[in-house]
Amino acid sequence: LIMRAVFILALLAAARGQQAGSLTPEHHPAIAIEACTRSGCTTEQKALTVSANWRWLHSTQSSTNCYTGDQWDASLCPDPVACAQNCALDGADYPGTYGVHTSGNDASLGFVTHGPYSTNIGSRLFLLDDENTYKLFKLKNREFSFDVDVSQLPCGLNGALYFVAMEADGGQSEFPNDKAGAKFGTGYCDAQCPHDIKFISGEANILNWTKSPTDPNSGTGKYGTCCPEMDIWESNSISQAVTPHTCTIQTPYRCEGLQCGDDDEGDRELGNCDKDGCDFNPFRLGNHTFYGPGSNFAVDSTRPFTVTTQFVTADGTDTGDLTEIRRLYVQDGKVIRNPTVSLGGRSFNSVTEDFCATQKTVFGDPNTFAKKGGLKAMGQVLDHGMVLVLSLWDDHEANMLWLDSNYPPNQPASKPGVARGTCATSSGVPADVEAQHPNALVHFMNIKYGDIGSTLPAY
Repeated sequence: LIMRAVFILALLAAARGQQAGSLTPEHHPAIAIEACTRSGCTTEQKALTVSANWRWLHSTQSSTNCYTGDQWDASLCPDPVACAQNCALDGADYPGTYGVHTSGNDASLGFVTHGPYSTNIGSRLFLLDDENTYKLFKLKNREFSFDVDVSQLPCGLNGALYFVAMEADGGQSEFPNDKAGAKFGTGYCDAQCPHDIKFISGEANILNWTKSPTDPNSGTGKYGTCCPEMDIWESNSISQAVTPHTCTIQTPYRCEGLQCGDDDEGDRELGNCDKDGCDFNPFRLGNHTFYGPGSNFAVDSTRPFTVTTQFVTADGTDTGDLTEIRRLYVQDGKVIRNPTVSLGGRSFNSVTEDFCATQKTVFGDPNTFAKKGGLKAMGQVLDHGMVLVLSLWDDHEANMLWLDSNYPPNQPASKPGVARGTCATSSGVPADVEAQHPNALVHFMNIKYGDIGSTLPAY
């Protein structure tokens, strides 16, 4: 996932900090999830924390911003280490600033929120196990279910639920400059190796800082932050996909140069992570009636439904290699199986190594997924445990066309793999989406995890 947040700032500034501030109290929004076995489910009371990249970053001695708009304060941030020591993250007003609301087992993420000090766009949230630790999900030979309402997500938006291989403490134990930790949402990484993260490995990412050409409140630094990513759900009301992304290094790390696989350097396939992933998007795979808005689709995106993802091993045990990622849906009490698609004269309805290899061949894409370790490597990351992320975002890099339109937009829609949804290639421009759909939101509800078959009705 490539994500940007846009803020119109007064006292608040979007940044990732390492010291813990105290000017605004931090009250994590509570959410209930369920852990399930074949015998039934038990409720776990957890909470969410907003990513440090969204938080107010200010001097440890005052309310002076360390980062405003797309600029660092040179006096507070003369170098990466001093900046981390001089600047503090502060607490969050979740509903008032970020448009995040929770009630029971329901989390709703708003799009444009006009707060007392800023206008906020989207959010990225992590699930906490306790006040100072992210919950690690170990999902190999398990399944993960949730209900979702994407009815108010138009073209150009992405209401995403995914896992990344962050450290449980946000990197606090490894990097002495990180005094904020998971409580304040530090330590983010993903398979896109994003350069817009303000603090990486306990240091400010101020070297070679370059303003974004399209986002007046963002920029990129010298370093990126990489780790494997399991995209359970990337979606709006038009299109959706499940996509594993592997990396040759299975834990979070700060990348530089070729390691990052930067697009603008022509290195996308040469970095340590598989940025394309192996995606199962029904529309892209030729089924144009499975998912979308209306009763004529098998899954009607105008109404809530359940999404279940199963991580199947070769021998059906927790120690076996991951060999398949299956998808099921439930709507109106009816279990709906993932569609069977035809590729290269073969039929597939799940993510397997054969599916990935065939898809890449038919679409003319390099099989970087296999080169970076494939499903076996993803299974090893799941063994270690991954952090759950909920997010809502618009796309300053590609206008979300890779999810819901023709991409690349200069290629004919008739070319295999180009058409990913029905949105126009002119759609998804962040300024347009923010102006036309400020009240967009996504609901994630009824999160469950456990033994395969334990979170769903009989099917």
